[in-house]
Amino acid sequence: MINYNGKIFKPFSNSDNGETSHETVFHYQQEGNILTAQYSGGKIVTGHLIGLVDEKGNIEMRYHQVNDKGELMTGMCSSKPEVLENGKIRLHETWQWNSGDHSKGNSIIEEQ
Repeated sequence: MINYNGKIFKPFSNSDNGETSHETVFHYQQEGNILTAQYSGGKIVTGHLIGLVDEKGNIEMRYHQVNDKGELMTGMCSSKPEVLENGKIRLHETWQWNSGDHSKGNSIIEEQ
C-alpha cells in the first residue's frame, strides 16, 4: 500500500467544471488505510477530504469545500496512483459533484 502521510500535492490539470487550480495545495495525512487532507488556494477558500486507500494505493474519497463565491460544494472522487521516474506520485482522478450541477470531471495532481 502506498502511504500518503505527510505528502503535499498540487493540481497538474483539471476539467473546466472543477474548482482546483495550480494555486490549490493539498496536505495529505494517512493512518492505516484512512486518508484525510486539508486543501485551499485559488477558487477554494478551504476544503477537506476523507478517503480509503486500497492495497494498490487507489483512493476512494469524498470531499467538501467552500469556494470564493461562498458556496459549499461536495463531491466524490476515485484516484489511481502512478509513481513517476523521480519517485514522486501522480494521481489520476475521476470525480463528480454531489452538489451544483452534479457534473463529472477528470484531474491530475502531483506530489510536490
